Amino acid sequence: MVHAATLPVLLKQLNLSTMAGLWENYLDQAIQRGWNPAQYLAALCEEEVNQRYSRRIAGYFKESKLPVGKTLSSFDFSCLPDIEAGRLEAMAADPSWVKRSENLLFFGPSGAGKTHLAAAICNGLIEQGIRVRYYQATALVQELQRARKELQLERLLVRLDRYAVLVLDDIGYVRKSEAETHVLFELIAHRYETGSMVITANHSFSSWDQIFSDTIMTVAAIDRLVHHAIIIEMDVDSFRKKQAMGRNHKLAALSNKKDRAANPLQ
Repeated sequence: MVHAATLPVLLKQLNLSTMAGLWENYLDQAIQRGWNPAQYLAALCEEEVNQRYSRRIAGYFKESKLPVGKTLSSFDFSCLPDIEAGRLEAMAADPSWVKRSENLLFFGPSGAGKTHLAAAICNGLIEQGIRVRYYQATALVQELQRARKELQLERLLVRLDRYAVLVLDDIGYVRKSEAETHVLFELIAHRYETGSMVITANHSFSSWDQIFSDTIMTVAAIDRLVHHAIIIEMDVDSFRKKQAMGRNHKLAALSNKKDRAANPLQ
């Protein structure tokens, strides 16, 4: 004979933690609303699925290491008249380009908002169930170098494969040394047509010979990145520069106001 008292134990053994916490409350609702057994079970299963999805997405956000608070809604697109906000919103909401292993490349001066847009799109992708990992390019290159010295580079590259999208922020700051550029090239070659990369760079491809140690490697890296790529060029003044100038204007205006108040006869 089946006893209801065994249900919490059985649900725990099946790792159905949400159902274990809700079955009694839902049983009361089922009786009050006249649900049949199938409706009662379906309601519990739906809660279990929803909670598992929420926990998984929360885990994806935590592991991504993305900069906090970067969203498309908080970005000032009025400073980028040539950038279609709708296009970027579509990329954040529709991960089909990720499933095709396409890359997304942002080019523009420092402070133009490249990191903000890259992080905002990736935040949207995570909400669609896509795993993302953000790195400062120099930090990832150093990690790859350590793995290579320990003969663990291939293992690290495979471990990074768990992320459908790998973000390399500020790739232009990677130093032009043989050790650094070789591991960076190996990463690009490894993910070619198997995983997406989102890259931000201060300089266009014509200046990438400052990153890689020889022309052949430079051309090969660029060829692999752009073969399946969406390129966003942000030829605008630095947001940070504009903000600093705005603060300076405000401080100057405030100082003049105080001077006039202190010397009303001037």
